[in-house]
Amino acid sequence: MAELLRDLGNPQDRLPPVIHVAGTNGKGSVIAFLRAILEAAGHAVHVYTSPHLVRFNERIRLAGAEIEDAALVALLEECERVNADRPVTFFEITTAAAFLAFARQPADILLLETGLGGRLDATNLVARPALTVITPVSMDHQDFLGNTIDRIAAEKAGILKRGVTCVCAAQPRKAAPVFEQRADSLECPLIREGRDFFVVQRGSELAYRAGERSRRLPMLGLPGKHQARNAALALACIDALPGFSVPEASIEKGLGAVEWPARLQRLSRGPLPDLLPEGWELWLDGGHNPAAGRALAEQGRQWRGKPLHLVVGMMSAKDPIGFLKPLAPRVVRLRAVPIPGASGSLPAEALADAAERLAIASAPADSVAEALRSLAGADPTPARVLICGSLYLAGTVLRDNG
Repeated sequence: MAELLRDLGNPQDRLPPVIHVAGTNGKGSVIAFLRAILEAAGHAVHVYTSPHLVRFNERIRLAGAEIEDAALVALLEECERVNADRPVTFFEITTAAAFLAFARQPADILLLETGLGGRLDATNLVARPALTVITPVSMDHQDFLGNTIDRIAAEKAGILKRGVTCVCAAQPRKAAPVFEQRADSLECPLIREGRDFFVVQRGSELAYRAGERSRRLPMLGLPGKHQARNAALALACIDALPGFSVPEASIEKGLGAVEWPARLQRLSRGPLPDLLPEGWELWLDGGHNPAAGRALAEQGRQWRGKPLHLVVGMMSAKDPIGFLKPLAPRVVRLRAVPIPGASGSLPAEALADAAERLAIASAPADSVAEALRSLAGADPTPARVLICGSLYLAGTVLRDNG
């Protein structure tokens, strides 16, 4: 990757100030909050995220707009031509194209999400970011990052740079010391959730405190208790970001207006909600690991008045028991589906068997549409249906629902 970028003229050295974000869960949501706040303050914001849901262009936002097809094709062709026949991964070549795009179009700031891990991530060739961010770390991608929390944390900690402030979410007991030791060795100021900043959701307000300063903010544009922590992480970044002025009014506007698809997204229109009887609700979330299962279970405890059903599709590399176990006490029925077009999709029958081992009444279905019809036919009592288990599944749902 370093050789390819060198041959492209090192575009990673000509970027606007970078906020580099790593972690297991919440990276995209933290970036969505940051983008909404910074844009509300009038700043031009580049964004690099992954994976995409419906169109690849979602990954690269140039000063507020998704990259256009013609520009994307030209950049990828340029990178392929310069790379010649050297081995390169999909993420590496697309990251190189993104760096070229970001270097060539002016903006005030770049929000840069790691793809996987951090230490060896293609994005980690940015030598001097303005800020680094670590979201909560949990078990995921063990085949690449290691099979213990401390090993995974060590990979994520690889984005820390000497003397650059790091804003760090509250971490599991075995992960926290990894970030503290890495920050100490690099003389990085470490701003930690639970020590340097705090957030509490109180009714329709968010109470945020950092040092002597406190804020009372309106309810967030993204539902879910876990999003309060993601918003707090974004606020801590705004406070720590050097050289940027962000009025309080822009913070409030951004937190309320933020959008991030497939994160507890209510689907109220389209062919899929139309398959459900009157009074039913359809929700979509891309959560797919045990930490995401716990966050969705917390939301399930707040949902009252209607039974909860799940439609789940997962990749075979994931842990269905770990994901579903926190949700099991809240779920009445589950329908397991394959992920269309995904060669690594966990077979629906195997996923249904895993759910049955958790005492969830389950059955396989050939598609999301068939799963919704099956749930509605089993009991017409108004219910909530949550589609979850994979961002790839979420992408197909958004595409099929128009």
